[in-house]
Amino acid sequence: MSKDLAPEARADEGWYVDARCTNCDVARQLAPEVIQERDGRAEVIRQPQNDAERQQLYAAAFSCHTRSIRHPVDRLTPDLDPFPLALDDTVHLCGHNSRRTAAANAYLLRRPDGSTMMIDTPRWSDELAARYEALGPVTDVLLTHRDHAAHGRRYADRFGARLCIHEGDLDAAPDADLVLRGTDPVAIGAGVTAYPLPGHTRGSVLFLADGKYCFSGDSFYWSRATADLEVAASVTWYSITELAASLARTADLLRFEWVLPGHGDRKRLPAEEMTRRLKELTVRTRALRPQPVDFTAVRW
Repeated sequence: MSKDLAPEARADEGWYVDARCTNCDVARQLAPEVIQERDGRAEVIRQPQNDAERQQLYAAAFSCHTRSIRHPVDRLTPDLDPFPLALDDTVHLCGHNSRRTAAANAYLLRRPDGSTMMIDTPRWSDELAARYEALGPVTDVLLTHRDHAAHGRRYADRFGARLCIHEGDLDAAPDADLVLRGTDPVAIGAGVTAYPLPGHTRGSVLFLADGKYCFSGDSFYWSRATADLEVAASVTWYSITELAASLARTADLLRFEWVLPGHGDRKRLPAEEMTRRLKELTVRTRALRPQPVDFTAVRW
């Protein structure tokens, strides 16, 4: 076993990130005080100094899709698992990101009637499903696009929920119960609307809830590097030109405070500021041209 993978080789150093790290950014979102990017990967820059920082590290470790955040003594027992993690009283972060969704974040959206919707999918386990269902019966599993569909059917069947995807990505979930078509907005439930947004993939969809929460999939995200909304232009599988057109068609229809992406950071701002930034992003995206896929070029 290599030094990078062997806990005993790091026994005097405490928490560390092993060589399996894919630089997905999830750990830095959850533990920004103690984990940062160095040489194209996440690295623990110092050991936690208080309980809050220790809790950040546990959250990062339970989310890491490669289980790369490790400690030679501390074990990740269920009592230390903070997920589902409340972002506010309506949205919870699922954690437990999956290798099969490229480490995408997934969310639980609580509804006024006590039910819940899952947006994109964490890794599958029956134990996790029970944790998520404890927030309220899950009525829908909403997929923003093909890359995040891996565990959708299993969660939907476990919950007795509808599985939803756009026809453009239907081959990723061919047994979906609700298939969105075209580019017109579609009401999913009370206060929840799907906005087809082809670009990142042919079937990309954005879900808007309560005029407050924008589950943007991989269409756009909050970048800490630029302190602004951004598109992942270097990781656009279908068409950056189509993404620009989708944003131009949709931006005036969207009002939200939270941007909650699959990849990239989350952010809450006043709705008026989010609207301004989204319109500015639309203008910037229109000027972009197709480029080769390059994950290293994304500005987290």
